[in-house]
Amino acid sequence: MGNMPAAISERPGRYGSKGTVGSILLQMFLILFAFVQIYPLVWLAFFSLKDNSEIFSGEVLGLPRKFLWSNYVKALSEGNVLTYFGNSVLVTAATIVLVLILSAMSAYAIARMKWKLSNATMTLILLGMMVPIHSALLPLFMVLRNLNLLNTYWALIIPYVAFGLPIAVYITASFFKSVPREMEESAVMDGCGVYRAFFLIILPLVRPALATVAIFTFISAWNELMFAVTFINDTEYQTLTVGMMSMVGTYITHWGVVGAGLMIATIPTILIYLLLNKQVQESMIAGAVKG
Repeated sequence: MGNMPAAISERPGRYGSKGTVGSILLQMFLILFAFVQIYPLVWLAFFSLKDNSEIFSGEVLGLPRKFLWSNYVKALSEGNVLTYFGNSVLVTAATIVLVLILSAMSAYAIARMKWKLSNATMTLILLGMMVPIHSALLPLFMVLRNLNLLNTYWALIIPYVAFGLPIAVYITASFFKSVPREMEESAVMDGCGVYRAFFLIILPLVRPALATVAIFTFISAWNELMFAVTFINDTEYQTLTVGMMSMVGTYITHWGVVGAGLMIATIPTILIYLLLNKQVQESMIAGAVKG
């Protein structure tokens, strides 16, 4: 019995050492995983600063012997990347704004207001998630052609918004349901109308959901290719995805310039994630707690 305290006191040390070893192994695994995830971006940055002789000499993975920043100049000027970039920014920004506004208003009406067809409307909207975006390629082409919208920004914005709304309404509606109704009741007692209570009180409470919707919408619109190739033939309105594809033909012997264009196209995605990753994490945590 007299030896029991000593024996008990030794156990935390043994478990603590096991915990330390496990923590070190976990950190090593996470570092390795992060390296594997980040390396393609680092490789692309190095690739964009090389010339063809260095790329085809077998030194694709290493540092460039000479940093050719002129590849970026050629991509922006001769490759017309600046025009493609501006078109992508315009189309994507308009899509995000419209999806956020329409999804927030629709989800608020479905989740917070009492009317007979709210559940049926939600079901109908969610059915849009079951439709593959490219299965509507031919019908959309015919509709846009009849409306004289081909070779315009609206030829991309309208389909992107339509296909982005179902998941956006689903995410925002789930967050609206978690907001206490006392918030709206107190706002009404203070003299707020429906729109004022919605924009000034309810929307700020669901910012994590809006950030999540913004990132999902950005990724789908920024990287979309099939609609952009089919609905836009005029270089003046083409987006980055189409521009990168055309650069492969134009600069078939200048892969460093193509890499520079791809690097420029990647930068906005990184910036969007860095700006909104905190809100997305809050959204995931809130969703897990509610679940």
